[in-house]
Amino acid sequence: MRFDPDGGRPRITATELETDAYTRHQVVYRSGDLTVSGVLLRPRGAGPFPGIVLNHGYIDPSYYVTGQGLAREQDALARAGFVVLHTDYRGHAASDDVPALDRETRLGYARDAINGVAALTKLPYVDDDRLTMLGRSMGGGVTMNALVAQPGLVDAAVIYASVSSSYLENVEHFTRPNRPEAEKALYDRFGTPRQEPRFYRDLSPRSYFGRITEPVLAHHGEVDATCPPRWAATTQDLMRRAGVDSRLLWYPGEDHAFYARWQQSMDRTIAFLRAEFRAGR
Repeated sequence: MRFDPDGGRPRITATELETDAYTRHQVVYRSGDLTVSGVLLRPRGAGPFPGIVLNHGYIDPSYYVTGQGLAREQDALARAGFVVLHTDYRGHAASDDVPALDRETRLGYARDAINGVAALTKLPYVDDDRLTMLGRSMGGGVTMNALVAQPGLVDAAVIYASVSSSYLENVEHFTRPNRPEAEKALYDRFGTPRQEPRFYRDLSPRSYFGRITEPVLAHHGEVDATCPPRWAATTQDLMRRAGVDSRLLWYPGEDHAFYARWQQSMDRTIAFLRAEFRAGR
């Protein structure tokens, strides 16, 4: 909350492909003192185009590859006329490495997403009055962190199948059963939740929902077995209580990844973003 976004202009390191609608590049950009990698998709034409930062879900950094996790969204949004920056986050792909414990709070990922938006504004073909962010699963939590940390950074935001807006719920649900050594390292360094309740409460974006100034659209499958639907319902309720212009759309029969109704969800996402841009919010 205390730092100003300082993402450097994306630098192209390789051109992966050209389609009928866009060109896809591998890029790096500055995020504070770190270099972060990602992919940039630029629609054909002069622009200026709206810009969107994509925040991917959890993929083990040891086998994550650049641009992984949101391929469908990258293609659909670029074809809809968005300049897409998919950030790999620190410690992933060609980004600068950081200690595993530094990644565990997810705050560094939020910095990389915030600085990704700042990086987009340095591109002459991006309209900095039409900026947005989309996050899936863990990336939904990253997106919520970015919204509460930097109100006004973007004009709208979308979250898909998001993790909980309570930091400790995520630790108990994901870290404890899958990476118990990471949970122990977290508590050894910062104290346990019983010892330091405020520390862990402050890592939860829901503690600061009143700071969000942007409209938020959330998608969640009714049979999501990875991120329980009750998390989405609670987050929506807390956002509305905090005065956030938020909307939660449910998808019967859809699990975490979205299959049969993914296209419908993307059509709704693009329509939502275009409406918000027209409204000039």
